[in-house]
Amino acid sequence: MALPSPAHDCPICPRLADFRAANAVAYPSFFNGPVPSWGPEGAGLFITGLAPGLKGANQTGRPFTGDYAGDTLYAALLRHGFATGTYGRSPTDGMQLVNCRIANAVRCVPPENKPTPNEINRCRPFLIGELAAQEKSGVILALGTIAHQSVLRALGIPVARFKFAHGAEHALPDGRTLIDSYHCSRYNTNTGRLTEAMFDAVIARCRALLS
Repeated sequence: MALPSPAHDCPICPRLADFRAANAVAYPSFFNGPVPSWGPEGAGLFITGLAPGLKGANQTGRPFTGDYAGDTLYAALLRHGFATGTYGRSPTDGMQLVNCRIANAVRCVPPENKPTPNEINRCRPFLIGELAAQEKSGVILALGTIAHQSVLRALGIPVARFKFAHGAEHALPDGRTLIDSYHCSRYNTNTGRLTEAMFDAVIARCRALLS
């Protein structure tokens, strides 16, 4: 049975609902809704990002699909056996995830890519459901500080207990491992904060922990 997911017209965050409505007028061909998780439920690797990009996942309806961050993420997943096929920036590209599931801490695109703390909190029940379905021997990859903190809060762990740092590994009380990475955004790669080699090393470590 599919995990709970927000309805396409989810009203729980009024600001995000208004932004969705405005985007539906400006970009009527876009998905313009809460972007559902993608990949097999309970997969060994669960990847959490921040929120859909306006002309990425908000356009295509698939996490990290259609923008630069997806180019980086899916190339690494394909290299390390977490995906098969070819990534084509489209949900119809035929690519499939293997023992990997991807979701965002906030399912709807926020203005300026900045969800408010209240919006993050309101969307957290969907993240809680995703994490509850994962085996306790799994790996969670958090892309960015907000994703890291959202995972901890979803698991009822004080944020101060585990500090975010790129490449950091945290042994969670339930047996899972939380790994942190800088978000694979164009900004982080263009500024050199995150290189392809750095990100590839993180995905390789996820693979090693699950092998």
